Amino acid sequence: MCVNAHSLTMYCVIRQRVHSFAVPLFFTFANHMPTGEKMRAILSSRHDPKQNHLLATLPAEVFERISPHLELIAMPLGETLWEVSGQLQHVYFPTTAIVSLHYLLENGSSAEISGVGNEGVVGISLLMGGNTTSSRAAVCIGGHGYRLKAHLMMDEFNCAGPMMRLMLRYTQALITHISQTAVCNRHHSIEQQLCRWLLLTLDRLPSNELTITQELIASMLGVRREGITETAGNLQREGLISYRRGHITALNRTGLESHACECYQVVKKEFHRLLNDAENKALSNHALPSINHPANGGWR
Repeated sequence: MCVNAHSLTMYCVIRQRVHSFAVPLFFTFANHMPTGEKMRAILSSRHDPKQNHLLATLPAEVFERISPHLELIAMPLGETLWEVSGQLQHVYFPTTAIVSLHYLLENGSSAEISGVGNEGVVGISLLMGGNTTSSRAAVCIGGHGYRLKAHLMMDEFNCAGPMMRLMLRYTQALITHISQTAVCNRHHSIEQQLCRWLLLTLDRLPSNELTITQELIASMLGVRREGITETAGNLQREGLISYRRGHITALNRTGLESHACECYQVVKKEFHRLLNDAENKALSNHALPSINHPANGGWR
């Protein structure tokens, strides 16, 4: 290709002008890009520890003591908080994430013992006197939450005040959840189990949609994936849910409740009885905010 002197000169002039404009523009953008500290501040402004109902229920003076130590963390799908027999370094208060506590068998199979979302705390075994647990904790619905160092939680718990009373009530509700899950998995159909699991999960979310695969649901319920595929297909044909790969949307909660076993209502009512009773008694006569979920009627 032949390039004359005039064309070459014009090219150089244009290139120089573009360069002289682009370089300052790049540094202008770079100077306004958030630093790590600014990014954390932006992220924190979108989240509030009191999105977790236990933290929201604490009296103001207790919350003020621990709030400087609450660390906002991302909790992506699949992240493991601890393994079997692992030392618990933190307790976790999910806000928009849901954590699955499940037991692993020697053959690699697993089943969910309980789920924990914005109604609870992950790491209750620490408060019972053990530093390890036989279950595994992994995020099944990605989101965010707050964590508190184990020794700080124990310091507050050992004060034998509102924190201890609230955690003991939550522990009793959690025991009910675990016990009812064991009964449900033994005596109820896959359809009843799936509807129960969907409803309890949706109660912890701000919308009627969740991102999860059928394979993961099957693993948590301890059933074959084919069983979940068939059951989800039936629910979709009845217009109760909409399912596309990795996404489930509840279209008819009333219908799901009619297909679920009594376990859903048992767990829901026990959380309501124990935690709302703690609210009504005001944990040593303090005025407390409601723990009821603002959407979907969760834990009411």
